[in-house]
Amino acid sequence: MTSETGAPPPLHRQLEAEIRARIASGRWRPGTSLPSEASLSTEFGVSRGTVRQALTGLRDEGLLFGGRGRRPIVRSGAKSQPFSTFLSFTEWARSQGLNPGQRTLEVARREAGAEACCALGLSDGTQVVDILRLRLLDGEPAMLERSSFVLDVGRLIFDFDAESGSIFEFLGRRGVALDRAHHTIDAVAASTADAQLLGIQGGSPLLRERRTTYDTSGRPVEYSDDRYLPTLTNFSIENRVGRAAPLVRHRPS
Repeated sequence: MTSETGAPPPLHRQLEAEIRARIASGRWRPGTSLPSEASLSTEFGVSRGTVRQALTGLRDEGLLFGGRGRRPIVRSGAKSQPFSTFLSFTEWARSQGLNPGQRTLEVARREAGAEACCALGLSDGTQVVDILRLRLLDGEPAMLERSSFVLDVGRLIFDFDAESGSIFEFLGRRGVALDRAHHTIDAVAASTADAQLLGIQGGSPLLRERRTTYDTSGRPVEYSDDRYLPTLTNFSIENRVGRAAPLVRHRPS
């Protein structure tokens, strides 16, 4: 395994990948306790600090649970997306050993809707660039992505092959410095349009993530309303004593 620069990834990332592969293969099944930190350290020839880093990353993904002093346990259920990867569905999917995909249904310049105007601090009638994509995991529908970008950023998307992957990775290469996001999570019933695009019945439950993304200057540049199939993915949040909690209004079960 190598990074885009050709250099091998850090040891803890390599260890994360190996543990993830063992879980995916069924060697370590849901409910199984992993070996102790000392055993993993000996088996892989790395320090216990490296083992702890890897286990922390996998807990953040929602793949493991159990705190310090207890052996981590493999969690069952849907793939979990931690908020640390909010900028790239593509990056998260690849980290899970899944093949991300997308079908671009619309890229259009138009007046911003009421919610986008509010989230982005725009006046009524201000134009934005809207994009609608169906996101896939291993070829199966997983999420509907509806995003509105402020015009100067959104114009760049017309030069992007929206079938190629992550819009945020593309914007980063074009010099758009994204810094943070505010998320609101809730559950909604699939609209007729949602149901047709996701191949489900109308009224089926979906996880909705509404997100406002800011650049390094603090300016809101994107508002998104993403709707996930809860059978394929969920979100995980991990807090620690003494650290501020994420600004999340609602938490899916």
